[in-house]
Amino acid sequence: MNFRDFTTEFYLGNFMQFSTLKMYLTWAKAHALEGPFAFIFAKDDIELTHTVAHHIKLEFRQTVVLADVPFTRPADLPAEVAFIARAAKSSSDISQEMNAIISALPQQWIYCGYNGEYLFYPFCESRSIGEIIAFNTEERRKTIPTTVVDLYAADLGQSPHGVDVTSAYFDRLGYYAETRRDDEDRPLEQQLNIYGIYGGLRWRFEEHVPWQKRRIDRVAVFQSQRGLTFQPDFTFNLPEFNTISCPWHHNLTASVCSFRAAKALRHNPGSRHAISSFLWPGSEHFTWHSQQLMDLGFMEPGQWF
Repeated sequence: MNFRDFTTEFYLGNFMQFSTLKMYLTWAKAHALEGPFAFIFAKDDIELTHTVAHHIKLEFRQTVVLADVPFTRPADLPAEVAFIARAAKSSSDISQEMNAIISALPQQWIYCGYNGEYLFYPFCESRSIGEIIAFNTEERRKTIPTTVVDLYAADLGQSPHGVDVTSAYFDRLGYYAETRRDDEDRPLEQQLNIYGIYGGLRWRFEEHVPWQKRRIDRVAVFQSQRGLTFQPDFTFNLPEFNTISCPWHHNLTASVCSFRAAKALRHNPGSRHAISSFLWPGSEHFTWHSQQLMDLGFMEPGQWF
């Protein structure tokens, strides 16, 4: 399977555009929309349409794009996708907006990510996001923990942004996890920080990436509830939401396959001219299939078959 097979044609419904997130949330509450929702934050239009198509294919009930201004809605964006302009001086920190979403849409399942990022979960080629959420709910889990897998173009001469969905690669090895600890250095039960030890773009090019940006664990899929707070590092104020699994057995996990690091390294003036290629002996061609990610340990099905 390749990327083009995975993102097949989709129906174009009614055109939806909102000038603010508040206006969209008011509309969503009035229309009593049921999730799951995919919220995609777009700094630019690079692979935005393909990102949206991927999540429509997973059968999210509502896909919402929050775009930095002056970036405007691409002409080829599916019409049923809600398009929202972010504030003119919006921060790279999306926590304020995510907390507004959580407050307005309680008890809804939500995915949040960026353009050029693609959610994969076990057997996603044949099973919808609704099916995996139903199973996860039966497991008494309110989150699906995710690991970010850096994707990158093979040829930076042909793909100067570092993005190429037709010939994407990733690092197949070189990662580790450590127990997360609190401010008093006490271990936190069932919580892990995941890094590359010599794999992943954030570590292979660590001189260009701040330390706080090198973790690759993320809680990208969760069920909103009253009192829940989304934090800038993609964790939550409630400890249970940050756990990798329940105490009695392993739960399913997912992956966010992301061109975001590659794009940042290519756009940053300090790193753009220092990097001629992202390829190395640990690179593997990405097949756009969940089995590849499971085989390499980036995610696991738990009790999901």
